[in-house]
Amino acid sequence: MKILFAFENPLPSAEADAEVFVTTSKYLAPLTTRSWLHVPVSDSVKRDAISTLAGMPVIRACAPLRPAALRHFFCGLTVIFRKEFRQADLVYTRNLWVAWMAVLFGQRVVFDHYRPWPDQIPPLQLWLYRLMCNRRFLLNICHSDYTRQKYLDLGIPADKLRCVHNGFEPRRLQAPIPMETAKQRIGVSADQKTIVYTGRINHKKGLNLVIEAAKKLPDLLFILVGSYGEGPIETMARAVPNIRIVPWQPAEALGQYVFAADVLLIPPSWKPLAEFGSTVLPLKLFFYLASGRPILAGETPDVREVLKHGENAFLCRPDCLDSLVAGINALTSDTALAARLAATAQADSRDFTWDARAHKIADIVTDRLRSAPVERGSWGRTQFRAWMRQSRRWMVHLVRERSWVLPPNAILPDALASSAERA
Repeated sequence: MKILFAFENPLPSAEADAEVFVTTSKYLAPLTTRSWLHVPVSDSVKRDAISTLAGMPVIRACAPLRPAALRHFFCGLTVIFRKEFRQADLVYTRNLWVAWMAVLFGQRVVFDHYRPWPDQIPPLQLWLYRLMCNRRFLLNICHSDYTRQKYLDLGIPADKLRCVHNGFEPRRLQAPIPMETAKQRIGVSADQKTIVYTGRINHKKGLNLVIEAAKKLPDLLFILVGSYGEGPIETMARAVPNIRIVPWQPAEALGQYVFAADVLLIPPSWKPLAEFGSTVLPLKLFFYLASGRPILAGETPDVREVLKHGENAFLCRPDCLDSLVAGINALTSDTALAARLAATAQADSRDFTWDARAHKIADIVTDRLRSAPVERGSWGRTQFRAWMRQSRRWMVHLVRERSWVLPPNAILPDALASSAERA
């Protein structure tokens, strides 16, 4: 099996999409007979560095680094002229434009992405259906069953849709740090209870609710790791004495904050999934699982695929301040509960390494290559009516909110309305 991996953004990058794609590619490469990475690079020095990072030869994309839209356009437009494109058994990409160009010019495609595009941008539905029902479109690897279901609703054959969750890198956790030592390293006293969040600090992550919780729990220290500078969340947090804002940390330094946590927090909010569409099953979740620390998150449909309340995490009602405060109190006061949840989560994490993900994908792709092409879907009157109705809704939402992402039908009335009230 020969794979041409096609990535449309410059590397190296701290962005989650780059981590997922490059790490998956790196672990998939040894399972192939030959592999290449097609990516925009500025010079040969960076090309060699990226080749080492990805563990395969790099094919320099004929594309400008800026602006992003033009870069994406030329990555898709020019990849079809590379000899590696013709030599490969398939193109592996996360970019719909690249996927469409590859299919159009006779190559098979595997698409790997987290977003439920049919729901988020409904005008794309018919085009997505036609693309993914093409006999050369082998597989859409969804990062959550939540996303997979959206494509199934579109009428795309189930054989072309597989859910393969993301993972974590075990080497980042090979040397666990005792909690007291980790706290000492980051300047926190051993007896201080800590609630730790790691990830981007911005208004899209539901951190407003966390700040309100911190105000109600003045004896606990909230550590928010991942600031890129002064923003609205940083401004709000400055007035709360028991919140510490920490700049973005490289992977090798992030572990000490995770190990210093009495509770690891995934903000329990609909906002990332419903309002902004920027996060479906956050990547940090898998790293948290393996950390040996208890996890508190929201009971949203994507998170529930991996985290089970009372088994490997404590799940509270999304966007409910009282529920969040109660969950934090439960985990910081009941050490037996916290230890049990953390131990179960750590055991569950063995199924969520990047290596395990790559092997699952390799098996699925091999099976699809050997199987008869699946072409016909089930687009009918139901799908057509939903397409027209949701597209109208999307257009109204775009004009009113200036947001490209349409919130899901089921949660729009409750989740977003309550968010607006609190704001």
